[in-house]
Amino acid sequence: QVQLVQSGGGLVQPGGSLRLSCAASGFIFDYYDIGWFRQAPGKEREGVSYISRSGGRTIYADSVKGRFTISRDNGKKTVYLQMNSLKPEDTAVYYCAAAYLYSGSYPLEDHSDFLSWGQGTQVTVSS
Repeated sequence: QVQLVQSGGGLVQPGGSLRLSCAASGFIFDYYDIGWFRQAPGKEREGVSYISRSGGRTIYADSVKGRFTISRDNGKKTVYLQMNSLKPEDTAVYYCAAAYLYSGSYPLEDHSDFLSWGQGTQVTVSS
């Protein structure tokens, strides 16, 4: 059974940092590409970042480029999202999701291949 368990998140002041973790179990992690997504109240879910199963390809939304860093440790079956220089507009529930042998070109726009999702974690950026 594919399971993704998220940790991290919380309340941080503008300009601060947080790290989200997404720990996988129940499947061969090396076969899965991972995305981070977020949804703010009243808004549609949006793609934040993506990392390929090898870790060799990463993609970022323009809104987080230069501030967020995605990484993965296949030995620990965990993906991380390091978020720096946080802004109030980063406030949202963040989700990690896994796609088996993803072969698409636009993972942040087309989420349909991401079939397994974490439980979500709240990130609030406020003074």
